[in-house]
Amino acid sequence: MKYLITIVGPTAIGKTALSISLAQHFKCEIISCDSRQFFKEMTIGTAVPTKEELQSATHHFIQNKSIFENYTVGDYEKEALHKIEGLFQNNDFAILIGGSGLYVDAVLKGFDEFPEIDPSIRSKVNLNYEKLGINYLQEQLKNLDPDYYQKITIENPQTLQNPQRMMRFTEVCIGTGKPYSSFLNQKKNNRNFTPILIGLEADRQVIYDRINQRVDIMMQQGLLEEAKKLHPNKTLNALQTVGYRELFSYFDGEFSLPFAIEEIKKNTRRFSKRQLTWFKRNENTKWFDYAKNRKEIIDYIETYLK
Repeated sequence: MKYLITIVGPTAIGKTALSISLAQHFKCEIISCDSRQFFKEMTIGTAVPTKEELQSATHHFIQNKSIFENYTVGDYEKEALHKIEGLFQNNDFAILIGGSGLYVDAVLKGFDEFPEIDPSIRSKVNLNYEKLGINYLQEQLKNLDPDYYQKITIENPQTLQNPQRMMRFTEVCIGTGKPYSSFLNQKKNNRNFTPILIGLEADRQVIYDRINQRVDIMMQQGLLEEAKKLHPNKTLNALQTVGYRELFSYFDGEFSLPFAIEEIKKNTRRFSKRQLTWFKRNENTKWFDYAKNRKEIIDYIETYLK
């Protein structure tokens, strides 16, 4: 039996430290599932593990892509499963860690199959988006698949600002004449491993305090300079990310620097709330307080194995 120990939870809760402890205990390797830590141009603002942390255990999918590459969650699913399969050749354990719920689900459950869409429809949707902006895509989804639009609005509103995903929803609706959501959850994807889900949580104020502190540390480490280098490419999908967007608004003269920093903190707090909402949906996750002794978590996993 092969086991994928999966660590989830809100940002700044301590997932990296726990993953390293578990990797050392079970003598296995770590698969990152943070959709922004993939990009080598983004280091400080994505809280990439430090050199010391990376040396403490073998990590995969950390800064292995460029922001200029078109890298989708489907691409990640294929690459991550291939890597996990390779790791299981020599070990019964691997660790998946991340705060990106969609990417975690891709590895654990896979995606639904959609029919091929006529390229002319894709081109037309893309052209309309370029002319009319994100509001066009939002209105299309709202009209063509109101239930799914409502679900996204409640569970993951950031998706409504993601042009690539919104164009995909729209082209499927138009190309098939059916709601995008009608293609979801139709088939089960078999996996050759058993997931053991571990969630880290804390009182909301503790999470918020940790987030505020992390943002201050990022600014001290040079986030402003990192964002300034990326500013010329601000329209890239990879850069539609909390911590960068707000500083781009500062560079564009829309925000003062103190206001931009407060916006980063506020938007990160909101993001952490959405992360918890997403991860709490899975009733198989065993939740631990972030300050729990690591031994308790290890004991839980070893009891699970028996």
